[in-house]
Order: sequence, then C-alpha cells, then structure tokens
Amino acid sequence: MTENGSRDKNSLVLALDQGTTSSRAILFNRLGDIISVAQKEFRQYYPQPGWVEHDPEEIWETQYAMAREAIQQAGITADRIAAIGITNQRETTVVWDRKTGAPICNAIVWQDRRTAARCAELRKKGLSAQIRRKTGLVTDPYFSATKLEWILKHVPGAQRAAQSGRLAFGTIDSWLAWKLSEHTLHVTDASNASRTMLLNLKTGQWDPSLLELFRIPETTLPEVLPSSHRYGDTRLFGSAIPLAGIAGDQQAALFGQACTRPGMVKNTYGTGCFLLMNTGSKPVASKNQLLTTIAWRLGDRIEYALEGSVFIAGALVQWLRDSLGLIRQASEIEDLARQVEYSDGLSLVPAFAGLGAPHWDPDARGLLIGITGGTRPAHIARAALESIAQQVCDVVEAMEKDSGLRIRELRADGGASRNSLLLELQSGLMGAPVIRPKIFETTALGAAYLAGLAVGYWKDTREIATLWQKAASYRPGLKPAQRLQMRREWARALQRSKAWARH
Repeated sequence: MTENGSRDKNSLVLALDQGTTSSRAILFNRLGDIISVAQKEFRQYYPQPGWVEHDPEEIWETQYAMAREAIQQAGITADRIAAIGITNQRETTVVWDRKTGAPICNAIVWQDRRTAARCAELRKKGLSAQIRRKTGLVTDPYFSATKLEWILKHVPGAQRAAQSGRLAFGTIDSWLAWKLSEHTLHVTDASNASRTMLLNLKTGQWDPSLLELFRIPETTLPEVLPSSHRYGDTRLFGSAIPLAGIAGDQQAALFGQACTRPGMVKNTYGTGCFLLMNTGSKPVASKNQLLTTIAWRLGDRIEYALEGSVFIAGALVQWLRDSLGLIRQASEIEDLARQVEYSDGLSLVPAFAGLGAPHWDPDARGLLIGITGGTRPAHIARAALESIAQQVCDVVEAMEKDSGLRIRELRADGGASRNSLLLELQSGLMGAPVIRPKIFETTALGAAYLAGLAVGYWKDTREIATLWQKAASYRPGLKPAQRLQMRREWARALQRSKAWARH
C-alpha cells in the first residue's frame, strides 16, 4: 500500500472547491461518490463601482475550516485521505509578502473592471494581436496580468518590493497551496497559469516579453507544474497528506465530466454558462471570438481547450423571479414554461451587461421582442429558457467552426441543468444529445481525479472515464425546419440588441 492509503479501498480523496462566493470541501471515494460536503460563504467587497475584492485570509480561513468539517462529517482521520486536490475561481489575483506570509492588499476578483482603461490603451497601441497570439486570450480586465500590474503600481512600495524578490503573486490555487504547505510551496498548474495573460501557450512557461510589458518581475511568479502532480504535503490536518492536483474551476469540470478526448464538450449552466471543448495536444487559434486555453497538463503533455462564456443564464431566471415577479422560486420556471408549447414568436435577448462569446459586444442590451396581445407569462418563461439554449448554440457553432470537429454530445452540469425543459430545448436547437451526469459536483470531482491520479488512487484517464455515469439523456425533438426557424428568429433579435448603448 502506498503512503496515505492510495491503494486502500477505504481511503478517500479530498477536493477543495474555492469559488467566487463560497469555499467548499468534498470527500470522494474510489467510485467518485460524495461522502461528505461542507460549504461556507464569504464576504464580497465593492469599494468602488466596477471593483470587486475578496479578503485572501478569509478565503483561506473558510476553506481550511470547511476541509476540517468535511473530514469530521465523514468520521475519519487524516491518514485515510489519499490526496488533496484544489480547484478555484480563476484569474482572481493575490499578492503576498514572502517573509510575513501576509497579503499586501485584498485580492482583485476576476469580475473586477478597474483595469478596463489600461486594456483599452493596450488595444489602441495595437498590442492585442500579440497578446492573443501568445496567450490565446482577448485583452480584457478579466485576466490577471493587468490586475497584478495595478497592484504593483498602486500599493505603496509594491513595485520596489517585487523587484527585490520579496513579493509573491498567485491565483487562488497558489495562495491555498502556500497556506497548506505552511509557506513552502509557491506553485500553480498550467490551467490556472494560462488564465493570467502572462503564459505562452506553446511553451507552457511565463513569457518574458509579456512580463516586460506589464513590468512584472519573474521572481514574483509561481512555478508552473502539471495539473496532476505531487507538489508537496500538508500536515495541517494531523498527518501528512499529499497535495496532488490543481486546476481552474472550468477546466476541472471538463476533467470531472471525463471529456478527455478531442471534440468532447461540457457546459456548466450557472449564473452564466461556461463551455469548454477539448481540442487535444495542439492549441486551436480561434477565428470566431473564443478563447484558447490550457485544459490541463498531465506529465509533460499539455492538452488544450476552446472556451466560450455566456454572461447571463441562471441569472435570467433570477431576474424573472426578483424583478418581474413571474415566479416565486427559480425551480418554478419549468412548470410555467411548459404551460405553452411554443414561445409564439417571442424572443428574449438577456444582454443585461453586454454579450459574451462569440459576440463580445459590451454595448448590447437586453431585448424582449415579438410581444402581442396574447403574450402571457408562460411565453416569457419559455422564451427565457430558449434564450439560454440559443446563446449556448452560438458558442457551440463557433467551436465547431474553429476546431473542424462535429460536437456529438454536450455534457451538462451546474444548477440550471436540473431544468429538464432547458436541456430538451438545448438538444433540439443543437441537433445533438445533451447528457446530465449522476454527479453534479463535477468541478470538485475533477480536482479529486487529478489528485488521485498523481498518487495512484486511480490508474489513468481510461479508468476515470468508466466512472462517469449519466443520470439523464435528452435527444433532439425539433424538426430541422423548426430548428432553423428558431435559430433565424434568434439571430434577428440578437442583431437588434447589439450596439444599443453605443453613442
């Protein structure tokens, strides 16, 4: 038996799932079943309009407490845990002092827009093409580079301290690894590193010219390692446990959905939607406004993905509930929408804050068009679900064009994927099956799989693929002519919503 019982049938793997609003810890067994879950929300800070911050110490304290609670719930001791995997909100930026171990300011969250002017300046200088060619990303405040640049420029003494090697930068995975290892590990994995706008996709290493552009000393950055790797041990839970897996949340969900072959796609239906397509061992440069990103690195092999994000999905259902009062609970939307067979020519474009992939129009605004005297709440509810599925179809079609691969099925997870009508509509509009897995916690499961692989708990990705189980499958129910008509109506409505706020 290997250390920590990786071959012991009674051992478990602990996943730390550090999200944007809460910290969770989940224990999984060898079959991928959940043994215990603990979750706690933490505070969001909004110091100025468009600014979003977190307290890194509170993130650590809640994550550590939830890990201990999950272990306690399971009634086990630390020597029963074969490995720990981390998955995290991506792009959120933390800078801390290596000597004191303390953050020099609050973390700047991925949603934060304070560096929008800097990104506009970079685009105006014609640097966005170079950045995209090297990193696969659009020049946007979403990513870590301009956040880190901002901290070094605006926190007194930070640039000087960084030049002297005193400061450490990390996304949340790096911060948790640093804390778990009691200030000995400064590491990240390839998937998180690829979201910083500082990593060269082809080399898998930090890009010197980008570091120079953003005035970031390389000594500030973590070591980039595989996503499944024994980084070191933590002794904070009573005995040594290998820290052995790290991946950004969406890449972890792709792995948790066992999308390990090129052409496989998952979509997480949450507040928004995140679609990732595995494109294999070569990065695919998008010509259709998608992001090229690292899916994971196993050993020396890097696998890539195309990614598209839809800004408004589950948030649209919340709007119908909280702002329009059409429903009392989000779960009621399915029954309301099923009261009518069609949306009756009604189209809803939920561009509340612009449009995401593949349109990238920040000036688009929401639109409800096709209203008649016969329009009822049920029609609006159905149009809302259709709009979520339509936005996903836009990304799917862009993925197929970029990759040259036909998407044979979509694996769905996230809270909104519990809505069967939504998945029926999705399958019909895509013309391909949509499958909901047995285990919804695919993000945490992906982190557990990566950690377990590194210590021999699971043998390989083929074994992991055999563990994936479907809970429900939805097949296309629309006739081709009906599907085409709905896609055309959506395109017309979408066009009218674009550039609405542009002056």
